Amino acid sequence: MTSLRDVAERARVAVSTASAALNGTRPVAAATRRRVERAAAELGYRPNLLARGLQSKRTRILALLFPAPRSGFGLTEMQFATGAAEAARERGYHLLLSPESADPLEELRHITGLGLVDGVLLMEVGLDDERPAVLAAAGVPFAMIGRTREPGGIDHVDIDFAATAEEAVAHVAGLGHRKLAFFNRAVDAHAAGYGPAVRAGREFERAAREAGLAYVGGYRPRSAEAGGKAFEELLGTHPDVTALAVMDDHAAAGVIAAVARLGRRIPEDLTLLLVLSSARVAGMFHPRLTTLEPPSAELGRIGARMLINRVQGGTKGETQGGPQRRLLPCRLVVGDSSAPPREGGRW
Repeated sequence: MTSLRDVAERARVAVSTASAALNGTRPVAAATRRRVERAAAELGYRPNLLARGLQSKRTRILALLFPAPRSGFGLTEMQFATGAAEAARERGYHLLLSPESADPLEELRHITGLGLVDGVLLMEVGLDDERPAVLAAAGVPFAMIGRTREPGGIDHVDIDFAATAEEAVAHVAGLGHRKLAFFNRAVDAHAAGYGPAVRAGREFERAAREAGLAYVGGYRPRSAEAGGKAFEELLGTHPDVTALAVMDDHAAAGVIAAVARLGRRIPEDLTLLLVLSSARVAGMFHPRLTTLEPPSAELGRIGARMLINRVQGGTKGETQGGPQRRLLPCRLVVGDSSAPPREGGRW
């Protein structure tokens, strides 16, 4: 069985350096780390995590608790996970993805009770999420991608919904639109207090009002069929709406179908924006939709680094003086669904 000493000899470094390069226990020059990783791969070396955990009282395993969306994990969701996994690997940690069960608190107690994880990264955080209190009471280090209503001293990274809404509204207003509608996430057991849905709805309304645009909210379609019906209902009461932002990909597909049924076109008759969807997802629509693309991979990376800093006792200066907090705006990616409104601005 290949040993760490064999890897060190192949890479021409000390055993301690080989250990640090593979385990992330201290900084190692990038070229040296690559040489050690290459030697480990060539020799088929696999560290014994259990033995290492018994020696250090750490497993170097992190859990990413990510409740599965009702539509399953898509490209946008997986970018969070891959970003977090890459950052964990760079620091010598492994990331365990747990989609959670019907009882997320029981699942959380089970995972942490096994003693197999050094820390937990929470995703899909609700405003009144109970998971942070459970982890704090158990003394388990954790961080959040997202935030509760009052995150207080909890490490977190999240989307800057205020800046995102302002950029979306500025884009629409700059094209000459005077009335914007917003289709939010559906209200169900998962989204009733879902932070992104609540904050996005609030910030889009605020940004529209401050920009002098009329605003229509209150719609929460959860499927393509519901999206089409919601759009037809919207036009029945607000025929002067010429711009629409949609936070659900399936609902957006329904809107596109409804526009076609009415004998109209996008963007000539409606400017349509996706919210919190990747540019790759937006590119799958016809026409290619304008989107507010979340920095998913970067949010995952920052969240994992925050958690590792906390696990390691705040060895970074930023964790010693208080909680780590970051807000990142979405990126406006203009597609083929944005255009000035028709003269008259009515359907």
